[in-house]
Amino acid sequence: MIANASVEQMAREDLRQLQTERLRKQVHWAYEKSHFYRHKYDEAAISPDDIKSLEDITKLPFLRSTELRSIDSLDLLTMPLSSISRFNYVQEMTGEITKLYTGGDVAKNVEMLTRTLVASGITNASNVGLQGDLSDSRFLDLQYALEVIGAMVVPLGTDYRHWLRLMEIVGMDTLISTPQLIMQLIIQLQATGKNIVDYPISKVICLNMNTIQNPLQQHIHDRMHTKVYNLYAPPEVGFAGIIYQCSRHVGHHVNEDYFYPEIIAFNSNEPVLDETHMGELVITTLAAEAMPLIRYRTGQAVSRIKEPCECGRTFVRIGTPFSYF
Repeated sequence: MIANASVEQMAREDLRQLQTERLRKQVHWAYEKSHFYRHKYDEAAISPDDIKSLEDITKLPFLRSTELRSIDSLDLLTMPLSSISRFNYVQEMTGEITKLYTGGDVAKNVEMLTRTLVASGITNASNVGLQGDLSDSRFLDLQYALEVIGAMVVPLGTDYRHWLRLMEIVGMDTLISTPQLIMQLIIQLQATGKNIVDYPISKVICLNMNTIQNPLQQHIHDRMHTKVYNLYAPPEVGFAGIIYQCSRHVGHHVNEDYFYPEIIAFNSNEPVLDETHMGELVITTLAAEAMPLIRYRTGQAVSRIKEPCECGRTFVRIGTPFSYF
């Protein structure tokens, strides 16, 4: 199933033109509106006018997670707080992340998530358990996207007592959560003498915060006997719909109209040209309003999959060193 065929099946040439237009606009916007980017690009002697094509993106310096964690988030902000619709604070083991969003940012992410959820087979007939903290913007957008599709949403929260009660009274066919919380659910059910395979869950969507795939997925698949899909949602980026799996489960699609992917050689600034070689995934927002991220080094090892996907989507696919379903 495809939610937005005009975008997800766009001809590569048209998509490239759209990406070029959005990249140029994004770089100009970031330079003109953000203190952080103006200083960064002035220091590198780069002008937004130097970016005329997608290939010119290599002229721009990289953005690293250490930078994001060391600066005041307001330095990255491109507009006054009066224009901000949502404030999100996430505390990770590696530090604190503050993200701000305009109404346009939220709408774009909900639209991206709608595509990703439909790609995994969610419909208006689905009953979906959403396990996580809705104070996290990524989970909140997931709820919005599910409601756009028309699925029934069961917010499970983070309290295991709610999980156990709701599992008994609602026949959920899909579970969306982090791998860690899913394992906690499995263990809590087991502690009460129950087995998760006795419930009607046939699909699990893993929200992976720090990696595109998580080793726990193998165990989840083995314990639950379900299909397992990935959503890559790094806290530094603040969006949950960047990279996802379709029903074919061969690699991961990138929502390329909103995020431009590059693959850079490890411990280098050079692009990987051989599609059979792995490199580090670098992503650039193409339509972010409040807090653009330009050439953000994710630390994820990926390779490009050249062959078109049988699902009909023309978005590029990337592979990882692992093969968890």
